[in-house]
Amino acid sequence: MSECVFCSIVRGDAPSHPVCEDEFTLAFMDRFPLAPGHVLVIPKQHASNIFEIDPESLAAVSRITQQLAHGIRKAFDPDGVMVMQLNGAAAGQTVFHYHAHLIPRDQGSSLTLQPRVEAQDHALAGWASRLQAALD
Repeated sequence: MSECVFCSIVRGDAPSHPVCEDEFTLAFMDRFPLAPGHVLVIPKQHASNIFEIDPESLAAVSRITQQLAHGIRKAFDPDGVMVMQLNGAAAGQTVFHYHAHLIPRDQGSSLTLQPRVEAQDHALAGWASRLQAALD
């Protein structure tokens, strides 16, 4: 079994564009975004899915998810924010470390889950900066 990429990000061994973190969670830009501003929130402690995550980490992820939703609204001015969390391959989960997606959505925009295109680092860094500024 290969190393969990999100655990590597938590340790600082894999590149990411972090937005915020606390004792229990880390939020960073999705490298394959469905929209500008697409961010992921993960628990720092590995749990494959909602069935394995401890209640304290789940509460922390929920808290940060709400803060980031406010930040996305301020930074990107979308018509809405989609919060998506998938559990198991049959549900579409591809990284088996619990995570929540926050995706800015505009009225009339289409949403295609596949194929996803990798964003350029300068775009991810810019979106992370906008979101960080909106959280202050």
